[in-house]
Amino acid sequence: MAALLIAAPATQANETSYEAPLLRLAEVLGSIHYLRNLCGEESETWRGKMEELLETEAPSPARREKLIASFNRGYRSFAGTYENCTDQALSAIDHYMSEGTRISTEIVQRYGN
Repeated sequence: MAALLIAAPATQANETSYEAPLLRLAEVLGSIHYLRNLCGEESETWRGKMEELLETEAPSPARREKLIASFNRGYRSFAGTYENCTDQALSAIDHYMSEGTRISTEIVQRYGN
């Protein structure tokens, strides 16, 4: 997922064309943040990745709110489901790590400079 963070900020022309995958990536980061900490990571790594994404994107205030809301939605969706690290939570971590990598790679390949 780090590949997205080295991409240059989007231009206005392609901002809307990758809005959906970027919002999904923010949601995935929120999910990973919750699940990895639930399963023992005890770090702010994934919240930090979200902050890096926001710095890289430099979104308008309204767009920033949408990205943060997506991150929070991902976090809350698992906070309401898992109170303990389970095999299903570990499986979800693997799934979301793969999805996040795929999304960030696609964004960089399609829209990066």
